Amino acid sequence: MYAEDIAASVAHARMLGKQGIIPEDDAAAIIAGLSKIRTEIEGGTFPWRPELEDIHMNVEARLFDLIGEVAGKLHTGRSRNDQVATDFRLYVMRRASESVAQCRRLQRALLDQAEAHRSTLVPGYTHLQRAQPIVFGHALMAYFEMFGRDAAAFASARESADVCPLGSGALAGTTFAIDRAAVASELGFSRISGNSMDAVSDRDFALDYLFAAAKAMVHLSRLAEDVVIWSSQEFGFVRLSERYSTGSSMMPQKRNPDYAELIRGRSGRVTGALMSLLMMIKGLPMTYNRDLQEDKSQLMDAADTVDSALEAAAGMVSEMQVDIARAEDAASDPALVATDIADMLVREQGIPFREAYARVKAREMGESADAIVAMPEVTARDSVEMRDVYGGTAPGQVSAAVMRGYGELDAARLRGEW
Repeated sequence: MYAEDIAASVAHARMLGKQGIIPEDDAAAIIAGLSKIRTEIEGGTFPWRPELEDIHMNVEARLFDLIGEVAGKLHTGRSRNDQVATDFRLYVMRRASESVAQCRRLQRALLDQAEAHRSTLVPGYTHLQRAQPIVFGHALMAYFEMFGRDAAAFASARESADVCPLGSGALAGTTFAIDRAAVASELGFSRISGNSMDAVSDRDFALDYLFAAAKAMVHLSRLAEDVVIWSSQEFGFVRLSERYSTGSSMMPQKRNPDYAELIRGRSGRVTGALMSLLMMIKGLPMTYNRDLQEDKSQLMDAADTVDSALEAAAGMVSEMQVDIARAEDAASDPALVATDIADMLVREQGIPFREAYARVKAREMGESADAIVAMPEVTARDSVEMRDVYGGTAPGQVSAAVMRGYGELDAARLRGEW
């Protein structure tokens, strides 16, 4: 969190100078020293000292090396408690914005594939049993909806973190006449915390991010599972590119959906991070406790995991090829239109649906033809075309959903989300 730590210290030093709490020349020297430290870290020349506890103490020690005793004035009017809370909130805000952008990129990959396959027939499943015909684009748009909710959840987590705690001190505030609003504004916060005790111990914003990340990983795991199934020889609906699959070390004929499997497998890491932080916080008294040092490793690993998984999923979806002939042959299974036939009996003969259901089931079970009235012929294409309701699988409805999706992503781009 070096970037966040230095930015917060620069804002604090500038405020101290403007408020006359420390001489402005000293504030300028501190800011110049912090700028040099940022350059050293980014250039890989910073002299890290493992015996120091954390990034905060490393930066402070190096500042003493560079500007001498004036560095000691930086910590006027603040505690490491509100310093850490500020840095962590800035970090979560940044990572949440990056996660929103990754969700939007995956949504774009899903949209492009859905547009290409807005009329490609494929079986739809319940209980992993063939159920009714759908178009493949409709299945992809289901995931578009999921990752749209994830983008919204990450955006909400960013808003949750958007509160500046600097000025809360160790737990009770400070005796110096600081300008909290000026510091918050410089750092990009829209609000300042209203209670110093809560401010230094609150980690709800971290929980909000981890919940968004865990939910996104669950959705990614579901997508990955479908990709594993669709790409299996038994289904054969999609072929993964060589960049997102690997060969077997022993069997030359095999291609394994490794990226999908790794995404699915890593979902547990992020869910575990959420559970870990929940359990840690539940037993903490007010205010700051050293247990909270464990929050960052959990969240940082989760953020790296979910963002890399979203990125990998976007590439995997973009490059997968759909075997249209195989998919549409599977969708032509006559059993898939049984519900449509029952619906037509209801419309055309006015019989109750349960009676129509029983008649169609009798035919599917091979009962005596004498007990079954003549039934209409329905194709898989007829089936999807008849489902012409908002949110349905009719190609026209899927095309409209895709267009709405592109509009949603255009609006997100205008908002600066990706």
